[in-house]
Amino acid sequence: MKKSKSTNIVLLTLIEEMLSKSREFEARIWRDLAGRISKSSKLRAEINIGNISRFTKKDDIIAVPGKVLGDGDINHKVTVAALNFSVKGKLKIKAAGGKCLSFKELMKENPKGSNVRIMR
Repeated sequence: MKKSKSTNIVLLTLIEEMLSKSREFEARIWRDLAGRISKSSKLRAEINIGNISRFTKKDDIIAVPGKVLGDGDINHKVTVAALNFSVKGKLKIKAAGGKCLSFKELMKENPKGSNVRIMR
């Protein structure tokens, strides 16, 4: 994997942790996500709540290698991990009974990355 050009220490630390978890638990999802978030911020995903609602079902676990935006509505409970959340996006997920997590929290809860889907 190419080295990230980012100078953001928090982001670089997160990428290293993901690669470490990937090796430790043989979970390819963390390596894949590390590769996606190490790209330029212009290339990172921006997913609306409406898209999350359309492509998920109740109790799904979603990873967004970018930002979750607040456009649209959601009416079922999902767990979403992302680099960033808009205020409206976070409020709508929580109002539907879902959870908003950072990638560190998701790796702590689910180190093997089982049943996690990546939305891009």
